[in-house]
Amino acid sequence: MLLVTQHDGPARLGNYEKLKTPAIFRPNNEIKIIKDEAMPYDVPKELAEWSVNETIENAKKSEETGIGVIHGGKYLDLRIKCAEELDKLGITTFLIANPEELLRHPRDLVDIVVNIRETVNPNAALYFPFVDINFIPLLTYMGIDLFGDYACDFYAYLNIMQTPTAKYNVNKYQIYDLNFEELKEYNKNTMDFVIREVRENIKNSTLRNLVEERCCTSPEAMSALRILDKKYADFLDKYTPLY
Repeated sequence: MLLVTQHDGPARLGNYEKLKTPAIFRPNNEIKIIKDEAMPYDVPKELAEWSVNETIENAKKSEETGIGVIHGGKYLDLRIKCAEELDKLGITTFLIANPEELLRHPRDLVDIVVNIRETVNPNAALYFPFVDINFIPLLTYMGIDLFGDYACDFYAYLNIMQTPTAKYNVNKYQIYDLNFEELKEYNKNTMDFVIREVRENIKNSTLRNLVEERCCTSPEAMSALRILDKKYADFLDKYTPLY
């Protein structure tokens, strides 16, 4: 369970196991993913619902505690159902499935993340396993606590260098001469920097400024921020202090 120590809007600083959140995280032998039933993002609703029901049943039968996976594809009602049922089982860490697709669908991203955050226990941790680095400030602002660094490996395989604001193909933009291992390490260092930057902005109550700055570097992120502001103003106001 996450111990929240400070808010800046819906974003939270906290303690999760030995980590200071928001943090980079990968499941391990001590914190495992509970058996789920994976399903692609854009499938007929009947298949997505079957995935949700099977995931819930697997969690009910599991004798281990761990990370519950919130399935439901592009269907908000199924995501909420999955989150509610897993939350009832006492699960306190939730992985949001299909993160790559959600990053390409801003409206779904905002609807799903905000509603999951509002559905589960406030002290539950939300885990987004695959993320473009320039989305991290916005996702944290919406209440995500844990981020996977799998994208750092993925983009290194594609010869892409990640910065806080952009992605560069190192074959075309020869900023540095990096081999695969060096590129992977560079990408992970970039993610580490952004996570630390986000934490410091939360401490200083300036995260919103960083969010607006980074969203300007991505049409998808900017669209998501506009949807968040327009549709979920009450969600943002609830956690924003008045001076």
